[in-house]
Amino acid sequence: MSRTKEVKYTCPYCGREFDITVYESVNSEQDPDLRDSCLSGDLFRHSCPHCHTDFMVQYPLVYADPQHKFVLWLSASTGEEAALKTAAGPLLKQGYKLRRCATIKEFTEKIQIFEDGVSDIAVELAKYDSFIEFIDNRRGNPADVTSVEYQRVNDGVMKINVRTDDKGLSFLIPMDLLEEEIRAESDRFAINEEEFPLINSDWIISLFMESSGQA
Repeated sequence: MSRTKEVKYTCPYCGREFDITVYESVNSEQDPDLRDSCLSGDLFRHSCPHCHTDFMVQYPLVYADPQHKFVLWLSASTGEEAALKTAAGPLLKQGYKLRRCATIKEFTEKIQIFEDGVSDIAVELAKYDSFIEFIDNRRGNPADVTSVEYQRVNDGVMKINVRTDDKGLSFLIPMDLLEEEIRAESDRFAINEEEFPLINSDWIISLFMESSGQA
């Protein structure tokens, strides 16, 4: 069941305090409208009743999708995971994927990835490879890249967009190549789902830095 609570919040623009309603948990099967609000980011949008400025507020949230068998924990830190880890074992036995997301952007993308039935490890590898190809082919400098985004998988091919301020470039990567690389280096890509692992760009970069002795 989805749960909410009231919290005091100080507007970052006018500095005045007011109450906001935040979600502690969302069940996408029971509350499909909330699923849509999570995916769009609207669940985190608030407006100050004093200066009427709109802004995003990130707060800890547990998102469960029983249909697609995954649980996401949105949290910028790992300080509140004890209760979730207690539930990890039973969830894993039921076939759930467990992940922590550090940002709202990671959270919304992870929902799309798992609803598509795609491995987020393969996605992060594809995003990393696309970024490296973008730089190596002199299409831009690393500092120019504003985002690297998962789009979709169609007919066994994953589409990744690399964006800069003034352009975007799409990369198409066969899923079988990604899966082959992950199988060939299974130790490198191994994760412990009981820990609600953080599988994102920092994670994939750290793997390749370790292998090159730069970590």
